[in-house]
Amino acid sequence: MFDVARLAGVSHQTVSRVLNGSDAVKESTRQRVTEAIDQLGYRRNMAARALVTRRTATIGVICFNTTLFGPASMLYAIEQAATEAGFFVSVATDSTVDSTTLPRALNRLEEQSVEGVIVIAPLAANREALRALRNPVPVVAVDATAGLGIPVVGVDQADGARQMTRHLLEAGAATVWHVSGEDEWTETDARLEGWRSELIAQGREVPEPLHGDWTPRSGYAAGRRLGADPAVEAVFVANDQMALGVLRGLADAGRMVPGDVLVGGFDDIPEAEFFCPPLTTVRQDFTSVGRRSVDLLLEEIERGPEGQPSTASAVIPAELVIRQSSRRD
Repeated sequence: MFDVARLAGVSHQTVSRVLNGSDAVKESTRQRVTEAIDQLGYRRNMAARALVTRRTATIGVICFNTTLFGPASMLYAIEQAATEAGFFVSVATDSTVDSTTLPRALNRLEEQSVEGVIVIAPLAANREALRALRNPVPVVAVDATAGLGIPVVGVDQADGARQMTRHLLEAGAATVWHVSGEDEWTETDARLEGWRSELIAQGREVPEPLHGDWTPRSGYAAGRRLGADPAVEAVFVANDQMALGVLRGLADAGRMVPGDVLVGGFDDIPEAEFFCPPLTTVRQDFTSVGRRSVDLLLEEIERGPEGQPSTASAVIPAELVIRQSSRRD
């Protein structure tokens, strides 16, 4: 590092800031340091750094089912936020996160000397495992409910569902049907509750929800069933992948969207604006979730083992995105 500093004409502290991705470095200085690093072929020895500072600048993330848009987007946002903060990320994935797999994954990450861990915990089983956890390092939960004794970060799922339901009612529907997500998911319960509470608040009938599993196939089956009922005027679908299936199912049942049935989803996946018709949905700000969860974890790390653990929660607002699937103008 000192050779790089001499060649670039800067202090070794400035080289360290560049290596850690700090914004507190002028672009011209960053360019000189980068050129010196390339010229010298410098590679930072993280093991040596850890021995001197007792810090590894590494955090762990525990997650499962990253094939789904939500968990995958959450993981990406956390990795980006950690990188911006100058930290490396070590990821432990499993088919599920429960009272057996969570301690095992945590031990695996602890062996890599991570300074803290973020757990993406969208299932009820995750919550119970987190409650029972004896944390050897600071832990922050994402997509979990509060009251776990650790910081929790998540999007306001219930309010997003309320916004969508209110919008579909204001668009002219007498009531709104719902295709819910998979059982045991925090998002499923919160979106279901938001939909139901808005209908009750407006004095509307609350239809029996149909249950899906987050996949377009389950959405298609729900769409066919709903399409066979002429009373159905609007459908709130718990994620965009199922909404894609609902659109196809309604079409195959002879119902037009939005002419006969209004449809709204949740997530705002990149493909949503290219659905036919473009899908009204609820956008989750994964970038803010990633940054806030990393911020809270770093605060816990800086507080140290002698500090009072935080139980702070951060709730990120959801945003309604209106497109043609809910418009009759």
